[in-house]
Amino acid sequence: MKKVFLLALSLVVFAAFQRPKPAVAPRAITLSKAALQNKIKGGWAGQVIGCTFGGPTEFRYPGTMINDYQKIPWYDGYIKHTMVNNPGLYDDLYMDLTFVDVYEKEGLNAPTESHAKAYANAEYMLWHANQAGRYNILNGIKAPESGHWLNNPHADDIDFQIEADFSGLMAPGMPNTAAQLGDGIGHIMNYGDGWYGGVYVGAMYSLAFVSNDVNYVVKEALKTIPAQSTFYQCIADVIKWHAKYPNDWKQTWFETQRKWADEAGCPDGVHAPFNIDAKINAAYIVIGLLYGGGDFTKTMEISTRCGQDSDCNPSSAGGILGTMMGYDKIPAYWKMGLAEAEDIDFKYTTMSLNDVYQMGLKHALQVVQKNGGQVSGDNVTIAVQTPKAVRLEQSFTGHFPIEKKSIQKELADEYTADFDGIGFVLMGHASARSSAPRERSNTSFVFNAELHVDGKLVETAKLPVSFIARRHELFWKYQMPKGKHTIRVKVLNPNPEYTIRMSSLLTYGDKPLKTEI
Repeated sequence: MKKVFLLALSLVVFAAFQRPKPAVAPRAITLSKAALQNKIKGGWAGQVIGCTFGGPTEFRYPGTMINDYQKIPWYDGYIKHTMVNNPGLYDDLYMDLTFVDVYEKEGLNAPTESHAKAYANAEYMLWHANQAGRYNILNGIKAPESGHWLNNPHADDIDFQIEADFSGLMAPGMPNTAAQLGDGIGHIMNYGDGWYGGVYVGAMYSLAFVSNDVNYVVKEALKTIPAQSTFYQCIADVIKWHAKYPNDWKQTWFETQRKWADEAGCPDGVHAPFNIDAKINAAYIVIGLLYGGGDFTKTMEISTRCGQDSDCNPSSAGGILGTMMGYDKIPAYWKMGLAEAEDIDFKYTTMSLNDVYQMGLKHALQVVQKNGGQVSGDNVTIAVQTPKAVRLEQSFTGHFPIEKKSIQKELADEYTADFDGIGFVLMGHASARSSAPRERSNTSFVFNAELHVDGKLVETAKLPVSFIARRHELFWKYQMPKGKHTIRVKVLNPNPEYTIRMSSLLTYGDKPLKTEI
């Protein structure tokens, strides 16, 4: 009998383990509309504060930190002065607002094509992945191909990372929804690590609505990124080094620089101290947040003093922390003069901060209701999501920069070059000559040029002289057969009023270049 009883008991236990486990109900958090609005305001205001504070140092400290003795100005009236006199500084803000405006006009189901059309046809100047994406859209290459690294040499750059704030602010407590909102938009101009930068920043914003623990937000948001990616590995290293050197952000900066500062994609940053790569600039955001420990001043100082894109990084860190704290708890020191700037429309938009505060609440309530939450009277109940990793993407796999050869010549008719490798980027730009009667940014002239590789025509490209419509690089090609190659570029419609200036030829091999010491 005892054996029979034990056998029966074991069968019951076995069956219990085989029985499907009930789904875990999502954690719900309830906020008042006023509290939600306060956090949304804190997020947008924090961005403006961080961007303004770091503006004077932007890319003036490539490859080095900004030392403590270097004073960074801040004074009453500074925000308004900057918004009026240097409105182009806020490119990460008005890029954000381009997408917010499309959601406002077309609803939460606005197609990626609408977002791409709005930003590609906007009047503002763009650089790097944004400009490469814009050129692609204007020339018939649609998203996501417009951001793919085979079509965009800047696919891993910081661009979507600095523009993804909207996704997290629209999706309080819902990091997976934030990733979905930004997926199509992020692939207009980025891919791989460049896309992950926006996914991660959006997730940190989202989680900042439901947690006051900076360490938790930084670590939990990283779960939205595939562990196999270099972006994940870089941020995981920063978290590890923070634990190892909890009182020395500079040591963590040095460790980050030593392991992750090599640039493989962005042609401007290869073999140069300049680095606009998403993951290392995201590392500076995280360094600011972790070592700032919830203190707004420390977070601003550290994320800015890490250098490189030192206006966008404190803008992201300030926005995330501002969301966590809420507008009312951002120190008065940092908000001085903010109120007088909140009714000023950002350049190239018809939206001010006060407009965005209200619009942001409207969109967040819509997203909450669409994703299992409820809005009842003054109460907003959020169905908080457990972060899940998005799909794996990696750019420039198997491509290692070998040589960046200076050219510094005009392309009058033809240019020929030989190289040994698997890929190349011919850097340069088309522009009006200084003696031409029209302004460079307004001219409509477009060069037509052919690219021949190993005797075969592979592309006929338009090279606008307009700075807004320009092609960021002249020509490029990756994933070529390993070996020696010849490239030939031929101009089909030369014009004495305009010029194509070639600056450098960057070549790639299938293995890292090793120097014997």
